[in-house]
Amino acid sequence: MPELPEVEVTKKALSFALRDTSIIGVNVRNKKLRWPIEENKIKNLIHTDIKKIDRRGKYILVHCEEGALILHLGMSGSIGVFDENIKYHKHDHLELILNNKKVIRLNDPRRFGCAVWTDKKPEEHKLIRNLGIEPLEVSDLGERLYSLSRNRNTAVKNYIMNSNIVVGVGNIYASESLFRSGINPIRSSNRISEDRYTRLGVEIKKVLNEAIEMGGTTLRDFTYYNEVRQVGYFKQKLFVYGKSGEDCRKCGQEIRERVIGGRNSFYCSKCQT
Repeated sequence: MPELPEVEVTKKALSFALRDTSIIGVNVRNKKLRWPIEENKIKNLIHTDIKKIDRRGKYILVHCEEGALILHLGMSGSIGVFDENIKYHKHDHLELILNNKKVIRLNDPRRFGCAVWTDKKPEEHKLIRNLGIEPLEVSDLGERLYSLSRNRNTAVKNYIMNSNIVVGVGNIYASESLFRSGINPIRSSNRISEDRYTRLGVEIKKVLNEAIEMGGTTLRDFTYYNEVRQVGYFKQKLFVYGKSGEDCRKCGQEIRERVIGGRNSFYCSKCQT
């Protein structure tokens, strides 16, 4: 599932693809995403000035003169930039045609993503307005996480994956950040000290930044490309995620797996307490 680093890399790829060009056409090949694509509204993108492209949580926001396009990759979605003569892939839903003979395509096999047009400020849209802390934009992430955790007794892994608390810390990066912080993922969020949350905040930011620099973790055939065409190499640096039964690279103890909050979770019982 695309998480914050993959979405950030995709955002950068879109910014790169749209630099010094413009959208001259929109094709909707399949309207059936989480919410049906409204082609007549998305056509506001044609021949308009794109002011900026940014990210809020796992949403990509394409700001234009008349509003904004809100994109989400869902469980299995991806965005690719192609030459205009490249054949469509199965499950391509939306295509933006550029004036430089390139096209941008949103592909989503499981159809949990979205392409929603809003004529208001996107930060006021119902999909965006209740999102939590942007982890890479605050200097005191750990302190904030500690403060917000005092009246919660959920497992700390579920807590840091709650997008109303902090955005973008999905299953992979939660597992890796907790390992680097030495915190057992099942520990109650309100029974962790401020010092440990401070370290956790530092490690969350490190993990996310490293993943962004390496093109994310999820490997695809044609997606998540940044300006230098790197893709998905953070997978090679994972300590615990997907490593069940393997030896911990720090202590040699066997990596364990258990389901926490409906998600497979990976940890070292010796390094994480």
